[in-house]
Amino acid sequence: MPGERLADPSARQGRRPKGASVTWSDYVSLFLHFLVLSPMSIGGAITTVPEMHRYLVDQTHWLSETEFTTSIALAQAAPGPNILFVAVLGWNVAGLAGAVMAMAGIMLPSTLLTLSATRWARANREHLALRAFSAGLMPLTLGLIIATGWLLALPFLREDSHRWGTVALIAVTVLLTLKTRLGLVWMVLGGGVLGALGLV
Repeated sequence: MPGERLADPSARQGRRPKGASVTWSDYVSLFLHFLVLSPMSIGGAITTVPEMHRYLVDQTHWLSETEFTTSIALAQAAPGPNILFVAVLGWNVAGLAGAVMAMAGIMLPSTLLTLSATRWARANREHLALRAFSAGLMPLTLGLIIATGWLLALPFLREDSHRWGTVALIAVTVLLTLKTRLGLVWMVLGGGVLGALGLV
């Protein structure tokens, strides 16, 4: 249940061990970790998923591999802002308080930085350094998104029953992205339907 601390490595096998309740230090740790991730979320919070996975699954064992992947998939398929997956991760770690801590951590620095940077960029949009900075961020953002996609696909690629369906879905998604103007939301919805039908 949300609110239990997952302090046992068995969580990595998809089981929720019986642990102590989440402590205040755990809430602070959750908040601070997402606070640090916020300035690194170039291209959106989704680009920091590999580090969230390392912290929540590999380091603290608060979430299992399945819980982590399912949390992100559920939030991405649901209507609303892309960043909602952070709240779902926090909820699965420590209920409502965990969701608030995770969202506050990821939103606070990036929001303040965005407000400040937007005002400065608007006044200096033709500055050479600003244009070079924007161009330099493009490959970085692309690399982070690819790393996130690989991390989310890996659990399914490891299972024989899902491997080829997952490979086919990835290939079709890349093809549709490159060759059509189909909105990403429809691809996410289509993937969700195929997953619900057990085809991938």
